[in-house]
Amino acid sequence: MQGSIGDRFQQQTKYDRNKPLGKRLDWAAKPETYKNYPDCKTAALPAAEGISEMSLHEALKTRRSARSYPPRPLKIKELSYLLWASTGISSRAEGFEFRTAPSAGALYPIETYIVINNAERLSPGVYHYNIQKHCLEVLREEDLSIETARAALGQRMCAEAPAVFIWTAVFQRMKWKYGQRAYRYIYLDAGHIAENLALAAASLKLESCQIAAIFDDQVNNIIGVDGTDESAIYMSVAG
Repeated sequence: MQGSIGDRFQQQTKYDRNKPLGKRLDWAAKPETYKNYPDCKTAALPAAEGISEMSLHEALKTRRSARSYPPRPLKIKELSYLLWASTGISSRAEGFEFRTAPSAGALYPIETYIVINNAERLSPGVYHYNIQKHCLEVLREEDLSIETARAALGQRMCAEAPAVFIWTAVFQRMKWKYGQRAYRYIYLDAGHIAENLALAAASLKLESCQIAAIFDDQVNNIIGVDGTDESAIYMSVAG
């Protein structure tokens, strides 16, 4: 239907040669690039280098979406690598921090949360990935496996897999520059990160499955975000 919200969004966020493409940027209002939880305790992660020897070619060939997981704990070095490979800092130069995944305008609107069900050295619960420090911030310590599965439309793999990655968007980071067209880029950014995770998992001979079928606000409640300024948009299990 031409009048539906999706159709209107697609039409109204197109670039047009006959219309202005942007606006003057208010640099004083630029949102922070990173989110952190300074009052939460942290869990250290080992260095993420030198863990995978599989070629990109082999990872592309072997990647599959897996929906069942044995009760094997995720090793802390595996979790560290998955986090870094999906959205970690790959290099620093001249005041810039470059990441493993591309982002429109290098604005990086995506945050990573993890529901841990079964991982080495970590209690079950919710964690936030502090990208700059490459560590986890502990938000909740309790078994949320069943609640997370229910929030993913009852998909049991969210209760069985060792880890559930939850990606949120901090919308204003991208809207600050791109206005309503930012939503196009936000979802693309999440896709880049999810594919990085899938290939990194394959390179470690682990499984993953990406999940877009979620009850948004139930997921938001699990990780403690408001659903307006920041909201869950994508998930993946891994293990």
